[in-house]
Amino acid sequence: MALRHGDRYQLNFFPESIEDYVSEDAAVRAYDVFADHLDLADLGIVVDRIKAGCPEYSPLAMLKLLIYGYSYGIRSSRKLERECNNNVSFIWLMGGLKPDHKTIARFRRNNKKALKKAIKQCAQLCIKLGLIDGNVLFVDGSKMRADASISNSWTQAKCEAKLKQLDSLIDKLLKDCESTDQSEEGCGSLVHIEKQLKNKEAFRTKVSDILKTLKESGRTSINTVDPDALRQSGRQGSHAGFNMQGTADSKHGLLVNIDVVSANNDAAQLSEQAKQALDVLSIIERTPGSHVTVCADAGYAKYEDLQKTESEDIEVVVPSQKQVSKKETGPFDKDKFVYDEEMDILVCPEGKVLSKSGIRNNGAEIIYRTDKGVCQACKHFGTCTKSTKGRMVKRYHFEAFKKMLETRYETVKGQEIYKQRKETIELIFGHIKRNLGAGHFLLRGLDGVRAEASLLGCVFNIRRMITIFGVKGLMNKLA
Repeated sequence: MALRHGDRYQLNFFPESIEDYVSEDAAVRAYDVFADHLDLADLGIVVDRIKAGCPEYSPLAMLKLLIYGYSYGIRSSRKLERECNNNVSFIWLMGGLKPDHKTIARFRRNNKKALKKAIKQCAQLCIKLGLIDGNVLFVDGSKMRADASISNSWTQAKCEAKLKQLDSLIDKLLKDCESTDQSEEGCGSLVHIEKQLKNKEAFRTKVSDILKTLKESGRTSINTVDPDALRQSGRQGSHAGFNMQGTADSKHGLLVNIDVVSANNDAAQLSEQAKQALDVLSIIERTPGSHVTVCADAGYAKYEDLQKTESEDIEVVVPSQKQVSKKETGPFDKDKFVYDEEMDILVCPEGKVLSKSGIRNNGAEIIYRTDKGVCQACKHFGTCTKSTKGRMVKRYHFEAFKKMLETRYETVKGQEIYKQRKETIELIFGHIKRNLGAGHFLLRGLDGVRAEASLLGCVFNIRRMITIFGVKGLMNKLA
């Protein structure tokens, strides 16, 4: 079989312009047109055309570079610099501009808050194209590693142990200084010891400041490299990280909003994420009587927070932990006790009355208990309760709301929505972490990680739009 061989020294006539190097249906053209539709002024990126001094790179060109680079998992400023010099699609996108890695890093660092707003403009563009209707929203979270080591995380116990160790080392060094000075021996060893002493004392001051900050802030731990990062525990073990929150629309699985929070779990996050998503969806004109359904998994089942979201216009679908675990309840489980709202009592499966006996947590918990001796006379004493004081049941102020959500989840509609949630929102995090290789953030602080999350959300939406319309189709829609 004949073989084809290349020839590096073959003379060719190259095209006269960079434009001729990129085909008409190349994906880079869709990213270029999309970025042209972003409002830089609304994002907060200042374009000063009469600024004195050396000409700077166009902010729009730098924004295009970040969006296109992130879409293919190229996030490092040094790698982006390399692509601008070697990759034809990047050269075309930048029009031949070749910013160095410091310029790229500086632009991203100086425009964190502006980049955070990019996902809102992207989502609203999807709304105008008819790809997001905002009827059913899915919320989920995923833990992302921070640009900081967990070894830099300090707890109060760790600080106290380290201070004790440093005090011991400083005492030893002071004794060594004294003994060396008295013996008048050695060749400059005292200078070395004094340097060690100075370093230990400086480190002790640093640890003392960390301990003081922990006590004043009330936090359980603090990372000295990225103070906004928290200790996260996941399938890959424990690490310093953040909790990335995404809200997707059910129609085409496009992201409506993406956010990052300093939290170890998803509890108490639904109301804020729903609020941000509804702000993005505010441009949609809704018919009277229509409502939005917000669905999340049991990790969001903190009912004080869910009550903030539920309203006439918003319907929440969130199962309880018990519904997800599908554990069989015992004959004397709390759910088997019937509440009489008029009498304000609980009735046990045997018909015995539990009366209100106290209130805890500023009225959040109401305690109900049987009268003394009632349970001991019951044939189920020892199974239902072993307490001589009688059976005690805690009822929360949100019990009726919780029951309503559990009933809504068990309906056919609730089950269909919850099944679609897993297929829609979890796909997004899988694409970001696996296809784009973005398992960790490059920037530090909440502003930095939110900027990166926004870019990742934008490139996911663009990729989905290309899948739906095709490159040329999307360009025609945007035009």
